[in-house]
Amino acid sequence: MNRITVYERANFEGLSREFTCDVPDLHELDFGNCIASLKVEGQPWIAYTDPKYEGEPHAFEEGEYPSVDRPNSFSALRLVHHDLGDPQITLYEHPSFQGACKVVTEETNLAYGYFNDRVASHVVQRGVWLLYQHPGRGGWHCLAWPGEEYRAGEAGGAKGRAGDCRRDKTSDGGRGGRTLG
Repeated sequence: MNRITVYERANFEGLSREFTCDVPDLHELDFGNCIASLKVEGQPWIAYTDPKYEGEPHAFEEGEYPSVDRPNSFSALRLVHHDLGDPQITLYEHPSFQGACKVVTEETNLAYGYFNDRVASHVVQRGVWLLYQHPGRGGWHCLAWPGEEYRAGEAGGAKGRAGDCRRDKTSDGGRGGRTLG
Protein backbone atom coordinates (compact mmCIF):
# COMPACT_ATOMS: atom_id res chain seq x y z
CA MET A 1 0.00 0.00 0.00
CA ASN A 2 1.16 3.53 -0.76
CA ARG A 3 0.93 5.84 2.22
CA ILE A 4 2.58 8.78 3.92
CA THR A 5 2.33 9.45 7.64
CA VAL A 6 3.20 13.00 8.67
CA TYR A 7 4.01 14.30 12.16
CA GLU A 8 3.90 17.80 13.62
CA ARG A 9 7.23 17.40 15.43
CA ALA A 10 10.61 15.88 14.67
CA ASN A 11 11.31 12.23 15.53
CA PHE A 12 7.72 11.18 14.77
CA GLU A 13 6.23 12.95 17.76
CA GLY A 14 3.09 15.01 18.28
CA LEU A 15 -0.07 14.89 16.20
CA SER A 16 0.03 12.73 13.09
CA ARG A 17 -2.05 12.12 9.98
CA GLU A 18 -1.92 9.27 7.46
CA PHE A 19 -2.71 9.76 3.76
CA THR A 20 -3.11 7.27 0.91
CA CYS A 21 -4.10 9.71 -1.83
CA ASP A 22 -3.21 13.22 -3.02
CA VAL A 23 -3.92 16.12 -0.67
CA PRO A 24 -4.14 19.43 -2.60
CA ASP A 25 -4.50 21.56 0.56
CA LEU A 26 -3.38 20.35 3.99
CA HIS A 27 -4.87 23.50 5.56
CA GLU A 28 -8.36 22.15 4.83
CA LEU A 29 -7.49 19.18 7.06
CA ASP A 30 -6.00 21.41 9.79
CA PHE A 31 -2.48 20.11 9.07
CA GLY A 32 -0.92 22.79 6.85
CA ASN A 33 2.59 24.10 7.51
CA CYS A 34 3.19 21.83 10.50
CA ILE A 35 5.03 18.75 9.16
CA ALA A 36 8.40 18.19 10.84
CA SER A 37 8.91 14.44 10.25
CA LEU A 38 7.33 11.74 8.08
CA LYS A 39 7.27 8.08 7.02
CA VAL A 40 6.68 6.86 3.45
CA GLU A 41 5.54 3.37 2.42
CA GLY A 42 5.45 2.31 -1.23
CA GLN A 43 5.66 4.83 -4.06
CA PRO A 44 7.38 8.22 -3.54
CA TRP A 45 5.48 11.34 -2.44
CA ILE A 46 6.05 15.00 -3.32
CA ALA A 47 5.46 17.64 -0.62
CA TYR A 48 4.80 21.20 -1.84
CA THR A 49 5.27 24.46 0.04
CA ASP A 50 2.00 25.92 -1.33
CA PRO A 51 -1.51 24.48 -1.75
CA LYS A 52 -2.66 22.96 -5.05
CA TYR A 53 0.80 21.49 -5.76
CA GLU A 54 2.42 24.88 -6.14
CA GLY A 55 5.61 26.24 -4.62
CA GLU A 56 8.82 24.36 -4.02
CA PRO A 57 8.55 20.54 -4.41
CA HIS A 58 10.33 18.15 -2.04
CA ALA A 59 10.53 14.46 -3.00
CA PHE A 60 10.48 11.59 -0.50
CA GLU A 61 10.95 7.90 -1.34
CA GLU A 62 10.05 5.00 0.92
CA GLY A 63 11.70 5.38 4.29
CA GLU A 64 11.59 7.22 7.59
CA TYR A 65 12.50 10.91 7.87
CA PRO A 66 12.89 11.90 11.56
CA SER A 67 13.36 15.47 10.34
CA VAL A 68 12.76 17.28 7.03
CA ASP A 69 14.78 20.06 5.39
CA ARG A 70 11.88 22.53 5.46
CA PRO A 71 9.92 21.83 8.66
CA ASN A 72 6.54 23.52 9.06
CA SER A 73 6.38 24.56 5.41
CA PHE A 74 4.41 21.89 3.49
CA SER A 75 0.89 22.68 2.28
CA ALA A 76 0.14 19.88 -0.23
CA LEU A 77 1.08 16.22 -0.79
CA ARG A 78 1.06 14.29 -4.06
CA LEU A 79 1.60 10.56 -4.54
CA VAL A 80 3.81 9.64 -7.52
CA HIS A 81 1.48 7.32 -9.47
CA HIS A 82 3.82 6.85 -12.43
CA ASP A 83 5.84 3.72 -13.20
CA LEU A 84 9.39 4.51 -12.14
CA GLY A 85 10.99 1.35 -13.51
CA ASP A 86 11.85 2.50 -17.05
CA PRO A 87 12.45 6.28 -16.97
CA GLN A 88 13.28 8.43 -20.01
CA ILE A 89 13.71 12.15 -20.57
CA THR A 90 14.90 14.00 -23.67
CA LEU A 91 17.04 17.07 -23.01
CA TYR A 92 17.43 19.82 -25.61
CA GLU A 93 20.22 22.36 -26.02
CA HIS A 94 17.93 25.28 -26.96
CA PRO A 95 14.45 26.49 -25.95
CA SER A 96 11.43 25.11 -27.85
CA PHE A 97 13.08 21.68 -28.26
CA GLN A 98 15.68 22.90 -30.73
CA GLY A 99 19.36 22.10 -31.20
CA ALA A 100 21.23 19.02 -30.08
CA CYS A 101 19.31 16.56 -27.92
CA LYS A 102 20.22 13.82 -25.49
CA VAL A 103 18.01 10.95 -24.31
CA VAL A 104 18.66 10.04 -20.67
CA THR A 105 17.45 6.84 -19.00
CA GLU A 106 19.43 6.88 -15.75
CA GLU A 107 20.82 9.32 -13.20
CA THR A 108 23.30 11.56 -15.00
CA ASN A 109 25.77 14.23 -13.93
CA LEU A 110 25.89 16.40 -17.02
CA ALA A 111 29.14 18.07 -15.87
CA TYR A 112 31.04 15.07 -17.23
CA GLY A 113 29.80 15.39 -20.80
CA TYR A 114 29.03 17.80 -23.60
CA PHE A 115 25.60 18.75 -22.22
CA ASN A 116 26.92 20.48 -19.08
CA ASP A 117 24.91 23.73 -18.57
CA ARG A 118 23.38 23.37 -22.04
CA VAL A 119 19.87 22.05 -21.27
CA ALA A 120 17.27 24.71 -22.07
CA SER A 121 14.18 22.53 -22.66
CA HIS A 122 13.05 18.96 -22.01
CA VAL A 123 10.30 16.41 -22.58
CA VAL A 124 9.63 13.61 -20.07
CA GLN A 125 8.60 10.36 -21.72
CA ARG A 126 8.56 8.12 -18.61
CA GLY A 127 9.36 8.39 -14.91
CA VAL A 128 9.63 11.44 -12.69
CA TRP A 129 12.82 13.51 -12.83
CA LEU A 130 14.55 16.17 -10.75
CA LEU A 131 16.68 18.57 -12.78
CA TYR A 132 19.26 20.64 -10.90
CA GLN A 133 21.17 23.71 -11.98
CA HIS A 134 24.52 22.39 -10.74
CA PRO A 135 26.09 18.96 -10.17
CA GLY A 136 25.68 17.54 -6.68
CA ARG A 137 22.06 18.75 -6.52
CA GLY A 138 23.03 22.40 -6.29
CA GLY A 139 21.20 25.58 -7.27
CA TRP A 140 17.59 25.69 -8.40
CA HIS A 141 15.74 22.48 -9.17
CA CYS A 142 12.77 21.51 -11.29
CA LEU A 143 10.44 18.52 -10.88
CA ALA A 144 9.57 17.01 -14.28
CA TRP A 145 6.54 14.74 -14.83
CA PRO A 146 5.65 12.38 -17.74
CA GLY A 147 4.06 14.13 -20.70
CA GLU A 148 5.43 17.45 -19.51
CA GLU A 149 7.20 19.74 -21.93
CA TYR A 150 9.38 22.55 -20.59
CA ARG A 151 10.75 25.54 -22.46
CA ALA A 152 13.25 27.83 -20.72
CA GLY A 153 11.67 31.04 -19.51
CA GLU A 154 8.15 29.67 -19.04
CA ALA A 155 6.30 30.62 -15.86
CA GLY A 156 6.66 28.06 -13.11
CA GLY A 157 9.68 26.43 -14.68
CA ALA A 158 13.34 26.47 -13.89
CA LYS A 159 15.21 29.74 -14.35
CA GLY A 160 18.21 28.62 -16.37
CA ARG A 161 20.07 25.68 -17.81
CA ALA A 162 20.32 22.29 -16.10
CA GLY A 163 23.63 20.71 -15.14
CA ASP A 164 22.44 17.61 -13.25
CA CYS A 165 19.62 15.16 -13.99
CA ARG A 166 18.29 12.73 -11.35
CA ARG A 167 15.51 10.15 -11.42
CA ASP A 168 14.09 7.66 -8.95
CA LYS A 169 16.99 5.27 -8.43
CA THR A 170 14.91 2.17 -7.76
CA SER A 171 12.96 -0.04 -10.12
CA ASP A 172 10.85 -1.75 -7.45
CA GLY A 173 8.08 0.81 -7.16
CA GLY A 174 10.12 3.32 -5.17
CA ARG A 175 11.22 1.01 -2.37
CA GLY A 176 14.64 1.23 -0.79
CA GLY A 177 15.72 4.77 -1.62
CA ARG A 178 15.77 8.04 0.29
CA THR A 179 14.58 10.79 -2.02
CA LEU A 180 13.79 11.09 -5.69
CA GLY A 181 16.95 12.05 -7.46
